Amino acid sequence: MLVALIIACEIGFWVLLAGGLALRYLARMPKLGAAVLLCEPLLELALLVATTLDLKNGGEPSWTHGLAALYLGYTVGYGPYTVKWLDRHAAYRFGEGPKPPGPMYGKARAAHEWKLWVRTLAGAAVALGLLQAAVWYVGDAADTGGLRAWQIAALRVFVIHTVVAATYSIWPRKAPAGAGPAR
Repeated sequence: MLVALIIACEIGFWVLLAGGLALRYLARMPKLGAAVLLCEPLLELALLVATTLDLKNGGEPSWTHGLAALYLGYTVGYGPYTVKWLDRHAAYRFGEGPKPPGPMYGKARAAHEWKLWVRTLAGAAVALGLLQAAVWYVGDAADTGGLRAWQIAALRVFVIHTVVAATYSIWPRKAPAGAGPAR
């Protein structure tokens, strides 16, 4: 059941995002579009409640609970960024917004990657916190190995992103010839 709910939340996220942006820019109803966009956190709240209730009602901690925690962590870290990024592009494409910045090079790109790294840190921290709370919640009565494995997965994602961000600082991406100065 949790996997279906995670999939439904992901689909719901994109449906609400597309609907909110369509209302804002195509239907010229910015307040209604903003209201639809503000409904997105309700999906994650529903997933958190369903996951907690599943564990409360005696559900064995499994990979589905770990996946739900990682999904919630990712949503906390990257959800608002994704909405703002797509909103800027929709405003440019369908509204009268300025053109979003193009690819970045050099120090600007490295700074951007470190900002994304902070989002990954936040997402990993949320996922680790939720997973640890689940481990404490179910206690010693259940096998928590699956939850611990997801904690390791969250840490692995964080370490990989740390390496990626560091490479942009150590070996900055150079602008192609004739592309102009680095931003």
